[in-house]
Amino acid sequence: MAWYDKYMTVYGKPFNEVPEEIINGTRERLAALQSDEPLASIVVIGYNEETHLQACLWAISEIQCKYPVEIIGVDNDSKDRTAEIYAKSGIPYYTEYQHSCGYARRCGLQHAKGKYYFDVDSDTLYPPMYYELMIEQLMRPGVVAVSATWSYFPDANHSRLSLRLYELCRDLFLWIQHFKRPELSVRGLVFAYHAEYGRKEGYRVDIIRGEDGSMALALKKYGRISFVRDRRCRAVTGYGTIGSQSMWKSFVNSVKIQGKGLSRIFFRKDHYEDSEDNLVRYND
Repeated sequence: MAWYDKYMTVYGKPFNEVPEEIINGTRERLAALQSDEPLASIVVIGYNEETHLQACLWAISEIQCKYPVEIIGVDNDSKDRTAEIYAKSGIPYYTEYQHSCGYARRCGLQHAKGKYYFDVDSDTLYPPMYYELMIEQLMRPGVVAVSATWSYFPDANHSRLSLRLYELCRDLFLWIQHFKRPELSVRGLVFAYHAEYGRKEGYRVDIIRGEDGSMALALKKYGRISFVRDRRCRAVTGYGTIGSQSMWKSFVNSVKIQGKGLSRIFFRKDHYEDSEDNLVRYND
């Protein structure tokens, strides 16, 4: 039995199908975790995540962490019941009316009180020891940011074996890449860093995707990005970046994309040119 199986009983379901005892239990445990003087801020962002957010908060409410934390939320002006779920969970939450992960993460960073800032995606589940182990990596001398690994939920279209093989190849590539290009191996759903330096640099809101990689790139000047490969830190998420296609097709597409300019992983870089299709276009 996987650690996340019980959370899957409400993952993907509308909020009106979530049992009251789960909602109430989550609220009580989250309240017990909240600290007025947190070492780390766990910031859950969500946009139209009614069917995932409750499961995410339930998992967070059952973390095992010896360090003081706060849990806060950011609703990116959702049109469903996302804000209601935040309210019923009892955690402080803020509404960001400008839509994008960059704006939502920036809003969370502005309100976070902890020394360390944790990116949390509301469609992702985090294992009990995730935050404690990540904090301990952040506390190491010279470390400014950490990133962990992640898996996908097995389902009817994605078997455990195909997922394991896909993730093995992907993780190997990210491990090789991180030596010279750590910022390219960072993923926002499993990313945490020193909040003070994050505020100095700020999140980019002029790009559609890649705000976390851009933050990691900016943070490199302050210290090292550490990668945690302990399976107790391995989050589990949905198929937002893969969709309904098979793992084999996803693997082939990834090879084609990463194969272009593969030599880049052997050279350090401190500046990237943004592609035109990734720039936010503002109306005049």
